[in-house]
Amino acid sequence: MRTHPFRSAALGTLAAAAALGLTLAASGPGVAAETGKKTKAPGFLAPADLPPHASSPWSAGKVTAGLPDPEIFCLEGALPASRSHHRQFYTDLDTHAAQVSVTAADTTAATKLASSLKKKVAACAADWLRETPGGTASWQDYGAVAVGNGARVYGVHTSIPDSEPGVHLFGVGRDGKTVTVVRWAQMGDLDHAPVATFKNTTKTAVNKLN
Repeated sequence: MRTHPFRSAALGTLAAAAALGLTLAASGPGVAAETGKKTKAPGFLAPADLPPHASSPWSAGKVTAGLPDPEIFCLEGALPASRSHHRQFYTDLDTHAAQVSVTAADTTAATKLASSLKKKVAACAADWLRETPGGTASWQDYGAVAVGNGARVYGVHTSIPDSEPGVHLFGVGRDGKTVTVVRWAQMGDLDHAPVATFKNTTKTAVNKLN
C-alpha cells in the first residue's frame, strides 16, 4: 500500500528527507533487462541546476549506476534496473529531488519508456486516492518543454488528515535513446511549486544527457 510521501518529514532530519521516496523501481517497460551489462552514465544535473531554495543550498550525492531503493513516489514499478543511473539531491529542510536516467537499447524503446512514464505520473493522483482512504490529491499538466526529443512537466499534490501535505514536480524527457526523470518535492501544495524554474531544470536535464 502506498504511504504518504511526507509523513516522516515531520522528523525534521536530513535522514528522514532522504527516505521520502527519492528513488525508482527495479523493473518496468521500455528497456530490455541486461543484468550485469555496464553502460556509460549520461550527463546529470548539478545542485545549482535545481530551483533555488529560499533558505538552504542544495547538495547532491554521486551519480551512481542502477536504481536506488526505495522507489520514487508516483513511479513505482515504472523503470528498469539495467542501463540506469541516478543522482539524489538534498536541502537542510524538507525539500529534496532526484534524477534517474535510462539509456535504452534504441530510440523505439526510449520513446515507449518516456510515454509510459508520462502516463504513470498523470495517473498518480487518482491511483494514490484509490489506495489512501481519507486522502485528497490533485494533479496538473504544466505542458511541454522544447528540448531534445521532447519533455513534459507535471505536478502532483497529496494530503492526508493529521499529516503534512506534499507537492511534487516531475519532468520527463528524452534525447535519442536516453530518457530522464527529475522529481522535486517538498511540503505544501501546487501553489507553492516553482513551476517556471523547474521547467528550466527539466530543460537543462535533457540538454545534459548527451
